[in-house]
Amino acid sequence: MTDGGAGDDGIGGYIRRAIRSAGRQYEQSREQFTTGRTVNRLPADEYGRAKIVCRRHADRRAVMLSEQGVPPCFDAENRDCQGCLEDIREGVIETW
Repeated sequence: MTDGGAGDDGIGGYIRRAIRSAGRQYEQSREQFTTGRTVNRLPADEYGRAKIVCRRHADRRAVMLSEQGVPPCFDAENRDCQGCLEDIREGVIETW
């Protein structure tokens, strides 16, 4: 005969894992929704490209942003690019 507590731990552990997984999925969805909503508010040219001012090269650019709001010129190791990406996601990027 098995101990009832051990079975509860297994079910309890399963429930905790399921709740954590649901929480992570919710947070990812919320972040994607917020990013998408912000990206869609940026001024765009006739081709749907976001009209942003590049921090790294200090010039105007019309770029297609990924679903996560990342421009194709993004360099993960460049501090200016990192700041630009944060500004895009927060909706405070300089535009033209």
